[in-house]
Amino acid sequence: MKIELINIISAAVFFLAIIHTFSIKFFEKLAIKYKNHGKLFHLLSEVEVVFGFWAAILIIFLCINNSFDYTMKYLEEQDYTEPLFIFVIMVIAASKPILDFCLYSILQISKLVPANRSLVVFFITISFVPLLGSFITEPAAMTLAALLLKDYYFSKKISSNLMYAVIGVLFVNVSIGGTLTPYAAPPILMVADKWDWNLLFMLKTFGWKSSLAVIVNALFITLFYSKELKRLKQDYQRDIKSSKPTIVTIVHVVFLIAVVYCIHHPILFLGLFIFFLGFTHVYNKYQNKLFLREGLLVGFFLAGLIILGGQQKWWLQPLIKNLNSDVMYYGVTILTAITDNAALTYLGSLVDGLTNELKYALVAGAVTGGGLTVIANAPNPAGYSILKNNFPNKTISPLKLFLFAIPPTFVAITFFKFL
Repeated sequence: MKIELINIISAAVFFLAIIHTFSIKFFEKLAIKYKNHGKLFHLLSEVEVVFGFWAAILIIFLCINNSFDYTMKYLEEQDYTEPLFIFVIMVIAASKPILDFCLYSILQISKLVPANRSLVVFFITISFVPLLGSFITEPAAMTLAALLLKDYYFSKKISSNLMYAVIGVLFVNVSIGGTLTPYAAPPILMVADKWDWNLLFMLKTFGWKSSLAVIVNALFITLFYSKELKRLKQDYQRDIKSSKPTIVTIVHVVFLIAVVYCIHHPILFLGLFIFFLGFTHVYNKYQNKLFLREGLLVGFFLAGLIILGGQQKWWLQPLIKNLNSDVMYYGVTILTAITDNAALTYLGSLVDGLTNELKYALVAGAVTGGGLTVIANAPNPAGYSILKNNFPNKTISPLKLFLFAIPPTFVAITFFKFL
């Protein structure tokens, strides 16, 4: 393939965006130093804005270097279903009736375990909620788990180390926890139909391994930080007692299920979302503040990633094509840290002649590395957006996230690669 100027510039812009995500503290310092432009630099310190900003830079370059018509054709060829869906599902899953229903369910399960309530609720939230993502989709599971962790743990002024350990495990568990079914995890969605990966195949090939890895990760962090978690005073029953009429919860659950069912049809799930907004307005006294801003920022982030990622095929696809199964697995795990894992599996699906062993290595590597960075897995920005304000300086360090995500990632490697 002949490498053209547009390929080089597109790759350069993409890697500048990655560097930007690791440099958000620099922009925060600029916001303090140059107060007249503080809001601009503060905006550029928002991880959710980074890829949208650099996507805009790329769009301007495409217009100058090619033409407006060429640029529009490229933009319209991209599939924005995922950003739209994640925006919608994040807002619905973050609504108070859904959160109260999940908390009630977790508390009922926790009563069956004769142990400290704070420990048990934490373990269920960090394990079974991510596994629930295989059925309600990973973005919904990420939103629910992050909000429950925010309300009942992060808001209690826990240590910084525990915060980073939790978000590292959460990101990894959500990434691998969506592999029980062929429709919930974005990297699997990209290949399931083409490779004929049905529910039985997913359960036999990925599901049992990911379930064990998720539980081991959750158990390890729960035991390691048990002393700190036990000291937290919780009042779960107060929130349950303030619940709204059952019919309101039922309607919210129906909206959630309907949107998940229509995951491939933006016209339908956006229409359902408008009806959902109308319902929440009519019964606003039973609602909390909807996560519209947070959802829009996450959608903006993912749309920017799609626009930038679509120009990286020229170097990613040949790289994937020339790997053996071992190198494929570990190589994709590492590559996932700097690009969306769904993009990697999509590019891999375009390569003809992949053996079943290589297909497994590609997808397993993609979900294994899905917790290493914010951009590694599509649901991660949702968790980042919800939890970041509880971290010191209201910022999650990309380097610390990466380091704390390494142990649960190694657990995932153990189950996916060696079992």
